[in-house]
This record gives sequence, structure tokens and C-alpha cells, in this order.
Amino acid sequence: MLNSNAFDYINVMDKTADASWTRNEVIANNIANVNTPGYKREDIAFERELERALGNSRYKTMDAKVKDLKTNRLKPRVVKDYSNFSYRLDGNNVDIDTENVTLAANQLKYQGIMAGIQSEFKNLKSAMGS
Repeated sequence: MLNSNAFDYINVMDKTADASWTRNEVIANNIANVNTPGYKREDIAFERELERALGNSRYKTMDAKVKDLKTNRLKPRVVKDYSNFSYRLDGNNVDIDTENVTLAANQLKYQGIMAGIQSEFKNLKSAMGS
């Protein structure tokens, strides 16, 4: 069997796309609960985890870091954001304008990730001569 690292970047981008998709769902939930008393905004903790996983050794190339990355350990976690903070009397800390901007930014990120995955598959197809 041929041992290849051709899918290393695709696997990392796949995990990142999953995290971005989950973030969209969490933001939609925040927006749905904008008027729910006591509701605390949620977000996804993923980017720092990915950065930490890739930053293990500053003396490795990015290719080596991605090759050694254990993608099964990269899992987006839902976290309460500013759970002790509320600028409203009802205890809710969701700001609809912030959520809408965050949603738009996340959608752009997701589209960029998907374009990157498509590009990687295009490169693989080109390398195979098809």
C-alpha cells in the first residue's frame, strides 16, 4: 500500500470547516435567543486549539506540523462567552448586531475553507493526470 500524506491538509481543512459549520449553528441559536431572559451567548473554541496543536514545535515546517497533527483530537467545543457579563437588566448578553457581523464573517470563513478544499482536490486530480 502506498503511504501518502496527500490528504493531510484536506483533513485539517475538513475539521476547520466542521468547526465553522458548528459555529454557524451556535450563532443562529444566539440570534434565536436574543430576547430570552438570562440567556448567555455561546461560541466555539476551536482556533486556539488548532493553533496550539500546530504550534508544538517552531522548528518544524508547516507540512511536518500538519502531517503530525492528530485531527481526531481536534474538536470544536461550545463555550459560554462572557457568562458573567450582561449589559441588559434581564441578564441576557446577546447583541444582535454583533451576532449578525460574526455570522457574516463566519460564513465568509466557511466559504474560504471550502474553496481551499476544492483547490486541494483539484491539485490532487492534476497530479494524477486526470
